[in-house]
Amino acid sequence: MTTNENAQLAGTIALVAGATRGAGRAIAVQLGAAGATVYATGRTTRDRVSEVGRPGETIEETAELVTAAGGEGIAVPTDHLEPDQVRALVDRIDRERGRLDVLVNSLWGGDRLLEFGVKMWDTDLDAGLRMLDLGIRSHAITSSLALPLMLRHPGGLLVEMTDGTAEYNTRFRENFYYDLAKNSPIRMAFALSEDLKGTGTTAVALTPGFLRSEEMLDHFGVREENWRDGIAQEPSFAIAESPVLVGRAVAALAADPERERWSGRSLSSGQLAREYGFTDADGSRPDAWGYLFAMDEATGDAGDGGKQPAAEDYR
Repeated sequence: MTTNENAQLAGTIALVAGATRGAGRAIAVQLGAAGATVYATGRTTRDRVSEVGRPGETIEETAELVTAAGGEGIAVPTDHLEPDQVRALVDRIDRERGRLDVLVNSLWGGDRLLEFGVKMWDTDLDAGLRMLDLGIRSHAITSSLALPLMLRHPGGLLVEMTDGTAEYNTRFRENFYYDLAKNSPIRMAFALSEDLKGTGTTAVALTPGFLRSEEMLDHFGVREENWRDGIAQEPSFAIAESPVLVGRAVAALAADPERERWSGRSLSSGQLAREYGFTDADGSRPDAWGYLFAMDEATGDAGDGGKQPAAEDYR
């Protein structure tokens, strides 16, 4: 996707809430590459670092990347757990643009609090409740305060970002609070689609696959250029996708005049790549969730000695 090929979002006003890094940053940049004006929000700026503790990625840098891609990036420091800050943000968008066409709730930042395999009652309560705030309450606050602006013009798009499809998340996500935090946006999209019926506004839940975010690359001690070196530590990393894929998924949804057919549904980057014909930055089309289902099926039906699926068959 180049800027010339994607001018169809020129004039579109987007808010990507949680655009500091990872999927949120990539979504902002790909909307910009399609010509959109993007308000990029987050808590880490060049002057202040959020609780996530990663000073290397800032919302100012995200905004600059949006502009460099061909759109207009505007960085607005915002804590989406503070309603007054979100109201001020929406008022600013209204004052400067008079409309909001795309809202992406890519708010999280709870990975540092997450411990898999720990029972609910053994999990630090403050940490667990903070995950619910970061993954649920922030989304609800932002949608509640931003949707009235979006609803002034029919055809808006609301994207609830999460981890896992509705089908995949029928299984336990290995931590009580994480399970709630990542299933709730799926239900939010469904519930909002009911509230939004007749308005012409579409609400969907969207998940990337195994995301090669900045934090994940650091975890494996690799860079995007040599990410495959991480497969030696974790074989399933072979199906990993760059954040570009989910960014292109949101841009494709935003440019689809018939996107309302998706309203209320749980979608994945790999699914939308097949539907709309885009690829990851390297030209591949990873289907991480299909691969994980195949892995489960091989283990469940054939036991440990069964034939394991090859990741390359799902790229």
